Amino acid sequence: MVDHSFADLSLAALYDRLNPWGPGDDFYLDLVMAAGAVLDVGCGTGRLLRRAYEDGHRGRLMGLDPAAAMLVQARRAVPGCEWVLGDLRTRLWGGEFELVVMTGHAFQVLLDDHELRVCLGSVRDALRDGGRFVFETRNPAARAWETWTPDRVREVTGPDGTAVRVWHEVLGDGPVGDRVTFTETFESSVWQRPRVSRATLRFLEPDSLSGFLAEAGFEVLEQYGDWARGPLTDSSPEIITVAGKSTS
Repeated sequence: MVDHSFADLSLAALYDRLNPWGPGDDFYLDLVMAAGAVLDVGCGTGRLLRRAYEDGHRGRLMGLDPAAAMLVQARRAVPGCEWVLGDLRTRLWGGEFELVVMTGHAFQVLLDDHELRVCLGSVRDALRDGGRFVFETRNPAARAWETWTPDRVREVTGPDGTAVRVWHEVLGDGPVGDRVTFTETFESSVWQRPRVSRATLRFLEPDSLSGFLAEAGFEVLEQYGDWARGPLTDSSPEIITVAGKSTS
């Protein structure tokens, strides 16, 4: 659920290079290390759980992702974790986890209300009483999509030494309601043609987000606007939410 672009094995190998470890990863790692049983929804290459295991976590660590190519990367690196191919509908959950996380803005791929409600219901089922669900979405007030333009090109070197150029382009005139559709293009001199994927993300306002959580039986415990735990304002780049499973 991190990014459908990386369902391709060769692109999955680039993911961590395009998204190096940063303050957001440190934020989640602290939470994971403090919890005995953790479910990472949309775990991607598994680097969060890998780091937790390397740092001495010996509780239960489960990563869930619908992209088999991503889990290939995860399984190579961390034998001490459980890796499950699929999404939250893959299995019935029985209150097994103290903490559920969704990193990498994975929450934003939940595009319609029904899908969002199903996801939140499954997360609640996966959590023990008093458990926490922690995730982030981009703050729509910060209008991050305005920086997703073809002139902003990133270049990374893959594991085989191949240089790959990557850029984004928003389709149409911008948001349609609370959704933004864009393309992500990967180009390399050794490929016959660029690889282009199309994706749509949902940008929920804080009030709407809190409403869905309350409906699903969660209470917003903390909400931040950045990884330093700064307050959520109109200029904050993120909406970082720590939600507790209600017991009522």
